[in-house]
Amino acid sequence: MLRLTALLTGVALLLTGSGLLGTLLAVSGAQAGFGAGTLGLVMSGYFAGFFLGTFVAPSLIGRIGHIRAFAFFAALAAIAVLLHPLWVNAWAWGLLRVITGIALVGLYTVIESWLNAEPDPQQRGRAFSLYMVVNLSALALGQILLMLGNAAATSMFMLIAMLVCAAMLPVTATRLRQPEVPSVPRLKLSRLYAMAPVASVAAALSGLAMGAFWGLLPVYAGQVGLNEDGVARFMLTAIAGGALLQWPLGRISDGHDRRTGLVALSLVAAGLAVLMSLPMIQLQTHLLFGLIFVYGGLAFSLYPFAVAHMLDYLPREDLLSGCSSLLLVHGVGAALGPAIAGVAMQRFGPAALPLYFAVALMLLALFATARLLSFSRLRTHPVLFRPMLRTTPAALELMPETDAEPAPDTPSSFNSNKEVH
Repeated sequence: MLRLTALLTGVALLLTGSGLLGTLLAVSGAQAGFGAGTLGLVMSGYFAGFFLGTFVAPSLIGRIGHIRAFAFFAALAAIAVLLHPLWVNAWAWGLLRVITGIALVGLYTVIESWLNAEPDPQQRGRAFSLYMVVNLSALALGQILLMLGNAAATSMFMLIAMLVCAAMLPVTATRLRQPEVPSVPRLKLSRLYAMAPVASVAAALSGLAMGAFWGLLPVYAGQVGLNEDGVARFMLTAIAGGALLQWPLGRISDGHDRRTGLVALSLVAAGLAVLMSLPMIQLQTHLLFGLIFVYGGLAFSLYPFAVAHMLDYLPREDLLSGCSSLLLVHGVGAALGPAIAGVAMQRFGPAALPLYFAVALMLLALFATARLLSFSRLRTHPVLFRPMLRTTPAALELMPETDAEPAPDTPSSFNSNKEVH
């Protein structure tokens, strides 16, 4: 694992800058007079770019190689970051967010391709877990950096650009052999839904909620009266909840029907979101922070629950393509979420964001409950829950569960045409 240190250092620097940028833009955009609806559209640009980049990046990496592609995408991201304070315009920021999304998905694809070149499946599983720890830690560090600076200062954008450029140093200096860019197939969405309806709907609705979470939660925090430091601490608290609660919540679900877990998580998270919409709660800062900590833990767990539920049943030969398609569904939801929630906040105020979360989560709870009451299933291919964030298709091969060949003690004979209800 030591030889992966350079890659993990690079991604830590990259994600620290990315985590800082998302919150910084929300705060700076509000200071520049952008309404919540406008900011929602701007923030949707990142997820749209991320989605587009999953199609663009692999071919470029395959053509020019990992190191040159990493340098290319890092330069593109740094330029986009530095243009934000020079071009304070909503349309411009929206375009820059699209470019940033494309650049970052290219950078993540390079690193994740290298990580999944590890030949030992057991080591790949450890690398995946460590990679997710680095992801969450770096995102949290980005919020801390915002507390140390001034959101109105151009120097904050310069710091982000420097972090992106610094990420190039360990990666471009690595002596690891450049791997092949993985070509991850996708299941047709109709087949994915037929085989895994609850997982598909959970991925879409969690994407709608989490896209708005990342894009507009800093705006909500500012509108309920938190200052810049308070906004950063609010985001840090939510990320900490997501980092600390995913694993115990997921482990409880191992060995049980995860649809029950999805229903419970969605209902509790929806209840917390409704509480965050109440004016008397918004005035109680400590209570509000406690609510967002628990909400973060529950909301961050929804997508990993969907992945684990699908992996519990899907035929082994479809696991990798199923994960890729589920990631696509989640990404589309994430791209739409900030735009929809932003319009609601523009019209109804900050309380509309947590209520938007509650609506998305209640829809998920209702759908999962209906399937749970209608169909009873025994898990045919049980897996252990893995805490994770939405990433690129290149990271999916890091998961030992998606190996094409089953382990000797893993049952592989089951009907691949059965549906996952």
